[in-house]
Amino acid sequence: MMKTDVHEMLIDLDKKHFIHPTSSLKQQHESGAPFIFSNGEGVYLTDTKGRKVLEGMSSLWNVNIGYGRKELAEAAYEQMSKLAFTNSFSSMSNEPAIRLAAKLAELAPGNLNAVFFTSGGSESNDTAYKLARYYWKLKGLPDKKKIISQKKGYHGVNIGATSATGISPFHTLTNSPAPDFVHVDTFSIDSLKACIEREGADNIAAFLTEPLQGAGGVNIAPEGYLQEVRAICDEHNILLIADEVITGFGRTGKMFACEHYGVIPDLLLFAKGVTSGYIPLGGVMVTDAIHRELVELSDGTLLHGYTYSGHATACAVGLKNIEILERENLVENSRLMGEELLNGFKELQMEFDFIGDVRALGLIGAIEMVHPVTKQRFDSFIAPRVSEEAAKRGLIVRTVVFEGMDTVVFSPPLIINKQEVQELISIMRAALAAVQAEL
Repeated sequence: MMKTDVHEMLIDLDKKHFIHPTSSLKQQHESGAPFIFSNGEGVYLTDTKGRKVLEGMSSLWNVNIGYGRKELAEAAYEQMSKLAFTNSFSSMSNEPAIRLAAKLAELAPGNLNAVFFTSGGSESNDTAYKLARYYWKLKGLPDKKKIISQKKGYHGVNIGATSATGISPFHTLTNSPAPDFVHVDTFSIDSLKACIEREGADNIAAFLTEPLQGAGGVNIAPEGYLQEVRAICDEHNILLIADEVITGFGRTGKMFACEHYGVIPDLLLFAKGVTSGYIPLGGVMVTDAIHRELVELSDGTLLHGYTYSGHATACAVGLKNIEILERENLVENSRLMGEELLNGFKELQMEFDFIGDVRALGLIGAIEMVHPVTKQRFDSFIAPRVSEEAAKRGLIVRTVVFEGMDTVVFSPPLIINKQEVQELISIMRAALAAVQAEL
C-alpha cells in the first residue's frame, strides 16, 4: 500500500476504535489524529505521511534521552528473555527492582532511601497520599488526613490525584471528587499559613507541591519558597511531598528539582524520566525516618500495591536509562542547553510585542502570550494558534490555556544540541510571525 493509503486507513481505524486520553472527543472522532507517528530518532519524530518534526515536548515531558535508543530495547529484551515479570506481593522480589531502588537511593537528595514502585505518576501520587495518611494513623493521629496542594498544580488523573490537582477544569469531568483535598494559592506562603490555621494542623497529613509546576504553565518556585515551606511543615508536624514526576531525572538541570533549593522532602514522587517513557514506571521515595517508623509501627500487611509494582523489565529499562543519563552527562547538558533555550526565548520576546513573560529552568520553559498594548490576555487564546503554526513548520509544542494562562510550553529531550535549539527557536519565530500577521 502507498503511504497515503496506509495513513488514511489508520485515520479511519483511529476514529472508530481509539478513545484518546486528554483529547477532544469530537475533534478526534470527526477528523482523527493530526499526527500518527511511526518512527523516532534523537529529538525527531516521523509520521505515517513521512513528515519529520522536532519534538519540543519530549512527548509528555518524559523522553529525556531521546528516541530510538536501542540500548533500552536491548535491556528490555535481555530481561524479558530470562524473567519478564514476577509480582512483588508477599515480599517476593526480583534483581532489577532491588538494584533500581538502590540506585535511586544513591541519586536522590538526603536520606530518601526507600522506594515504593508504581506504573506512573498518577499512581505515585495516590500512593503518596495513602502512605502519608497511613503513617499518621500508625502514629495514633488518624485525623491527620487532609492533603494541601496548590492552584495550577497538576498531579495526575486517578481520583485522588485529580482531586489534588489545582486546575479547576479537571474537577468538572465528574461530579464526585475525593474528600480531604484543599488548595492554596500558587507559591504563596501566606495562603499556606492561612490554610493551616483554618483547617488545623492536627487535621493535615501533608503539603504537596511541584518544585516547578509543569502542566500548570511551567511556573518556577521563587527563591526561598521551598525552604520556608519545609520549615512550616516541620513546625506544624506536616509531611512535605515533592511531586517530581515531570522535573526528575535531569529535566531542570539537576537530577531532581529539589536540589536547586537544597530542600529534602519527606516523600518524593517520580515517573516519566526514570525510563524516558520507553516503558511505564513510577514510584514514591520516602526518608529513612518514615520508612523506619512504617516498619516499626505497622502490624500485618500493607494493603496497597499494584500488579506491576517493581516490574522486572521496567526496572531493568530504568537502570539502563539512568546509566545513559550519567554516561552522557545529560543532566549538565540540560542545564547548558536550557540556558540556550532561555536566551532564544528572550530574543523572541524582543522581536514580538505580544510575548509577555518567558522563563526556563534547564530544558523546561514557557512563553506567555499577552496583548501588545494592555499586556493582559487577549480576548481569545493565542497560544493554540502559535502551536498550530509551529506544527505546520515541523515543531511539536504544547499550550496551557486556562484560568488566565495563554502559554506555549516546551520540554525537549535532554540530548538536544545547540543547533537543534536554534532550529526550535527558528521555527517558533516563523510561527509567531504568522500569528502576528493575523493579529
